[in-house]
Amino acid sequence: MFGMGMGSEFSDMYRCHSVSLLAAEQQRDADRLEATDKIILPPSALEKIAHLEVSYPLIFELTNPHYQELRLHCGVLEFIAQEGMIYLPYWIMENLHLQEGDMLHLRSATILKGSYVKLQPQTSDFIKISNPKAVLEATLRNFSALTKGEVIRIFYNQKQYDIGVVEVKPEGGRFPPRRPQAVCIIEADVQGDFAPPAD
Repeated sequence: MFGMGMGSEFSDMYRCHSVSLLAAEQQRDADRLEATDKIILPPSALEKIAHLEVSYPLIFELTNPHYQELRLHCGVLEFIAQEGMIYLPYWIMENLHLQEGDMLHLRSATILKGSYVKLQPQTSDFIKISNPKAVLEATLRNFSALTKGEVIRIFYNQKQYDIGVVEVKPEGGRFPPRRPQAVCIIEADVQGDFAPPAD
């Protein structure tokens, strides 16, 4: 829409919509599209990215132009959105204070591979399910990145659970100066811990 692909970074603005809207239009399973951190971009984004020297796996930084201090990191699922639009899980929209149709800034990002995460269930209901650690590990296989301060949403037995990301550490233990506190969890050996539930 307002493309600015230069050098090795992809950067653009999109009108955002929740993946449930796309699911309804295409008769797809909304829960599967919501239970991840992956976004759906238009085909033109793939075309622009193909001409850049971006690192893989593709990780993007999302920013609400009205709340620039809020930044989340995610992966991409498909390039089938209508031009000028981006579809994302609703929990990401909530984290970034976005409503349907708001503008969103997206840019390619290079983040470090993760080695440790500390997560905090937002309610004690989550720790009452049988083997919450296994449920979380299975769910996180559908995620690309975790950003300190975000609250992810997982689905289990027809219920949703919000889980806060309290701490992340990259391989090597420290983030370089001015790097976001976000880690890539694709093919990473990440150790995890739980903080006591927020409630």
